[in-house]
Amino acid sequence: MMMLERCPSGIPGFDELCEGGFIRDRTYLVSGVSGAGKTIFALQFLVNGAKEYNEPGIFIATEERPQNIREYASTFGWELEKLEDENMLALVDATSTKIGLPSDEKYVDIRPFDTRSLLDQVISIQDEIGARRAVVDSTTSIGFMINDVPKFRIELLKISTTFEILGLTSIFTCEIVEGSQAISRFGVENIVTEGTVVLRFERSGNVRIRALEIVKMRGTKHSYKIHPFEITDNGIVIYAGEEVIGV
Repeated sequence: MMMLERCPSGIPGFDELCEGGFIRDRTYLVSGVSGAGKTIFALQFLVNGAKEYNEPGIFIATEERPQNIREYASTFGWELEKLEDENMLALVDATSTKIGLPSDEKYVDIRPFDTRSLLDQVISIQDEIGARRAVVDSTTSIGFMINDVPKFRIELLKISTTFEILGLTSIFTCEIVEGSQAISRFGVENIVTEGTVVLRFERSGNVRIRALEIVKMRGTKHSYKIHPFEITDNGIVIYAGEEVIGV
């Protein structure tokens, strides 16, 4: 039986839930309601890749300007500018042009409604810094821009397949509606990816509980339990030995 190479996330508690991490050169969906921790999970995946595994990464920001991402990351002690200076991270501004604002970022998606333009830029960056990991945060805004579910599915497939050919292990984030039992916003994001991780942030009495569930992960013996996690000063910590009942 062929052993598939793993790409460890480095997120405490996660990799032991899925045989050591993601399968390398595949794309995974991380979904959840607003505030669930999707962007933190994705950033942590890239920062750990750069600092612990010497794997440069690309972060494509479709809903926030990169400067906001840098400031947010700094609250967890992650110095993104330092990683950018070292060519270990590239932030792509795929937000400013879309909303009609200028950008002084090094990497700007100047045609935000054109998937080919975005992929050309990723190919160029990958060639420049030797990226091994990538994040699209988030696919939900792309879906609203396209406003055609069958076309959206094809465009996501183009992105994920191109990333795989480039040798990028990647995360797509996706926002789901609070109270919904769905695991993706448009019902197709989980189809074009190799696995789906749902971050839950649900009310139980007077408090909200954070929990993680690996809904699917092709080629991987993964946990089927729902595990609690916390967002700490250093990022996400998952309690792999514990489970949440009734969430």
